[in-house]
Amino acid sequence: MRLSQIPVPGSPAATAAREVAAAYCPPSLYNHSVRSYLWAAAYGAEHGIAFDEELLYVAAVLHDLGLVKEFDSHAVPFEEAGGHVAWVFAAGAGWPVERRERVAQVIVRHMWDAVDVAEDPEGHLLELSTGIDISGRRAEEIPAGLRAEVLEAYPRLGLAAEFAACFESQAARKPDGRAARSVRAGLAARLAANPLETDSPLETAGPLETGSPLETDSPLEADSPLEAGGGGVPRPGKELS
Repeated sequence: MRLSQIPVPGSPAATAAREVAAAYCPPSLYNHSVRSYLWAAAYGAEHGIAFDEELLYVAAVLHDLGLVKEFDSHAVPFEEAGGHVAWVFAAGAGWPVERRERVAQVIVRHMWDAVDVAEDPEGHLLELSTGIDISGRRAEEIPAGLRAEVLEAYPRLGLAAEFAACFESQAARKPDGRAARSVRAGLAARLAANPLETDSPLETAGPLETGSPLETDSPLEADSPLEAGGGGVPRPGKELS
């Protein structure tokens, strides 16, 4: 399979979700979110798993919004915060209540240890693909040629250091959450040892120096392209279309 063969939904909701992720996520987290969809969709296609492309795409590109400063919650785990944001987004997109609940559910479940593919194919694929991208677990199940294409289009940038720092921040404030459990289980070491880090092409951008939660220029700030009527913040790599 080639990158150009991975189905990418072009619905208004999918396009808007991508714009939200681009506006609020720093480059490394945006690329991680896009890669998470690409790994998931490629794995699903190769293994004959039927899935809702739009639902999986929206969940994938929004799944880590609970880590960025605008949506970081001190009261609930980041995956639940992200699920709430996605529910509100889906309501604005005109999705029925059941579909809003599904996108929130998929985002929450990406932090589970495993998701039954028969019960929830989108949740299963997002849990698997985020594991591939963060720790490298089962990365060998993605063909080497496709890995190279995806990493060239959406490089990892400073993801390992930034993501570890952000999870450590979550763990310090919410010690009973799944992020804290991941930190105690050696997340930083797994990130550093991820084979996708060594597969990644040379990069021109380094990690952010803003600390955690992950930060980028808010689209509500005066110099935002959204304020000027633009369509979002440019990100490294090509745009999905």
